[in-house]
Amino acid sequence: MSLTAGIVGLPNVGKSTLFNALTNSNVLAENYPFATIKPNTAVVEVKDHRIERLAKIFNPKRIVRATFEFTDIAGLVKGASKGEGLGNLFLANIRNCDAVIEVVRCFDNPQIVNVHDTVDPKRDIEEINLELILADLAVVDGHLGKTAKRAQMTREKALVAEVDLLNRIKAALESEKFASTVTMTPEEQKIVRNYNLLTYKPFIYVGNVSESAYANPEKDKYFPAVEQYAKEHDAQAIPICAETEAQLSSVSPEERKEYLEALGTDLTGLDRITTAAYKILGLRTFFTGGPEEVRAWTFHEGWTAPQCAGVIHTDMERGFIKAEVYTYSDLDKYGTEAALREKGLIRTEGKEYVVQDGDCLFIKFNAPKGK
Repeated sequence: MSLTAGIVGLPNVGKSTLFNALTNSNVLAENYPFATIKPNTAVVEVKDHRIERLAKIFNPKRIVRATFEFTDIAGLVKGASKGEGLGNLFLANIRNCDAVIEVVRCFDNPQIVNVHDTVDPKRDIEEINLELILADLAVVDGHLGKTAKRAQMTREKALVAEVDLLNRIKAALESEKFASTVTMTPEEQKIVRNYNLLTYKPFIYVGNVSESAYANPEKDKYFPAVEQYAKEHDAQAIPICAETEAQLSSVSPEERKEYLEALGTDLTGLDRITTAAYKILGLRTFFTGGPEEVRAWTFHEGWTAPQCAGVIHTDMERGFIKAEVYTYSDLDKYGTEAALREKGLIRTEGKEYVVQDGDCLFIKFNAPKGK
């Protein structure tokens, strides 16, 4: 399942430094605008304490964690919606992403070039978002022109309804509101996904704070503005210090653990970003376990047992018979599958069962003939 979050922002806000830390890779992160010209993509493990516990229970030969994909995208500048700077490249790359991680500068440092004379994260967010809105407005106008003509000629109900939807989205965008703020029916949501609008994607706002503010970002002079903006726009705000995260990514797990314990947490800012991106896309995790392997599998919230079987192998979905299911929390509590069987906590579910986050599954299926 290939879903990706694009890391975006103005030049020199710490995007590439964050990406380097996130992937522990070696992406170009120089101190000048447009250092990142080609998008860089990397797969990151989703930190999940549950798989560590399962590994202790099953003692497997192999552990496979869930993963998530991030893309580092070239810095945006004012006028990107009209092709300024690397605007066209930026917009094309971000349209290929499923979620947006918007990084804004929340630190003072005269040695690092700033596209503005002052640090103002709310202004920067609004500047970036306006470019996304203008780009979406151009897309909507294009669709509206074609669809309205066809609707006028044919009077097809579906086309008339689509014109109404496009007009409502256009009105929101012209009011500098995201397409995601428009109330839509489930059917309209399916239609709007085909437009691949930037402002219909889920957003996470990341404030890159100074090292001194890392331990208590809520008392930082800049980050609360990011938090307030995210709250007002039904999004999540996460504080990080890209430089500190980069340092943490290169030290031993023991040193990292000690540092985090001193801050009163067991997750880095990068872990929180990955987990948040995973969840806002409606991604959830089920597990399979045994002496050979313990694995975390990614699925979409609302998927049935056969659909989740298909994540493992398409033959398992086609030949699905039933699934033995128990919850991670029950296994964590009682320690063995044998104990769960004694207590009647392992149940059999059929094709209609909707898998829940944290379910442990054993799929029974008929293999196709000749396989």
